[in-house]
Order: sequence, then structure tokens, then C-alpha cells
Amino acid sequence: MLCNVCSHSAEQFAKANMLGKYDICYYQCIHCGFVQTELPYWLDEAYSNVINRSDIGLVMRNLKLSQLTHSVICTFFDNNGKFVDYGGGYGLFVRLMRDKGMRFYRYDPMCENLFANSFDADLSGKEQYTLATAFEVFEHLVKPIDEIQKILRFAPSIFFSTTLLPSDRPKPNEWWYYGLEHGQHVSIYSRKSLEIIAEIFSLQLYSNGRSYHLLTNKSFPHQLYRLAANYKFSKILNLLVRHHSLLEQDYYEITGNKLD
Repeated sequence: MLCNVCSHSAEQFAKANMLGKYDICYYQCIHCGFVQTELPYWLDEAYSNVINRSDIGLVMRNLKLSQLTHSVICTFFDNNGKFVDYGGGYGLFVRLMRDKGMRFYRYDPMCENLFANSFDADLSGKEQYTLATAFEVFEHLVKPIDEIQKILRFAPSIFFSTTLLPSDRPKPNEWWYYGLEHGQHVSIYSRKSLEIIAEIFSLQLYSNGRSYHLLTNKSFPHQLYRLAANYKFSKILNLLVRHHSLLEQDYYEITGNKLD
């Protein structure tokens, strides 16, 4: 088995029961520490419900991520740019960001757009975006390098969340993030694997060391990134720096009528 990040050899790391019916193997790269499943033949079944039933933190996560993203954009990027949420699910995050006054668009071919269905992104190559967000997406990627390359064609920076493999290397039955009950998490990243991804694409990697990461062609102090991606700091910044909501503008664009 070759690593899906760096192409070095990956050795068998663990076995586990997926979806209550499939006994599968996990492999860990001897070079970068990336953990991947065997070829995931069960994905059609795993995605019979695109948003898995155990994802009960979806709303809270989107509320928190809208604050963090606002903070990161205000600190490092042009607030007036165009942004795309890659793997945007129901569109809740995009609606929250547009309510904050930022021109976000959604891309997710696998899920119905319920909350921002007039604001799907154009990824045909005609549009370029200042930043792509990809929250709880990377662990779903069977071929991460191919997918990241696709994102970078329309956005030079990616702010994303995925929880890194802890230093004690828990096995699938010892850590909830493997998602054995839903079968959708097929890639678990180490810090070194993210560093190698950054090297492959000649980008800088910024990380809080656990869940929130940024791949970008920009350079700035790592300590400043950790501050911007800190929830308490972002909460304060969201109160201090506000933009005019796009809610009225969006309503007019959709209906042709103005809100009082």
C-alpha cells in the first residue's frame, strides 16, 4: 500500500469493523504518518445519507466556524473578495457568512443546498476566489492531493478543518474521529502529512496544531495565525469588526423586491 499523500510505503496500522458489517484495514505511512483505509468500497452505502446521522454538532460547528472564518479573513485577506465553501453541505455556513457581509458561495454536488440555493459557486474556471473554505472535508477525501489541486485552480488559499491524529496514535476503536458508525472518514492526517501537502503545492502551512489549518501563498507570523484562529479572540474581533449584511441585497437579487 502506498501513501495517498507522499507515495511512500504505508504499513498495516489497525483493523476495524466499519458500518457494523465490513472488516477493513487501516494503513499508516512510514514517512509522513498519514492514516488511510484500504480502498473504500463501502462509500456508496456510507453516503446513502450525505450528512450522517451522528453529525449532531452540525449547527453549532457552523456557528463557530463562521466566527473563526470571519476572523481569519479580516486578519489576512481582502474582506471584499469572493469566497467559496467547498463541500458546503446544506449551505448554512454560506448563509451565515453572507449575513456577516462576506460574499461567500457554496459548492457541494452531493448535497441539497437548503439555505443558500441562489448562491452556488461557479467552478468552471470563469470565476476566481480569494479563499476556499473546506470544513470537515479533508478526512472524506480518498485522493487528497488530486482534490486539493482541484481547489487550488480557483482559489490560492484554503482554510480548512480536520482533526489531526493525536501523538499517541489511537486505533479506530479508541478514537471517535474514525467514524466507524458512518464509514465516511477514510483519511486521517498527521501534522507532517499537512506539511508535505504544503511542500507539494509550494504553499505555507499554518495550523493551531489540532483542528484548524490554512494552506496559502501568503506569509505571516505563525503566532498571528494561531491568534486569529482562536475562538475567544475571534469572538471579540467579530464584535469589533462588522460589515454590512448582504441579507437585504440577497433578498432583492432573489425576489426583485426590497426589504423595508
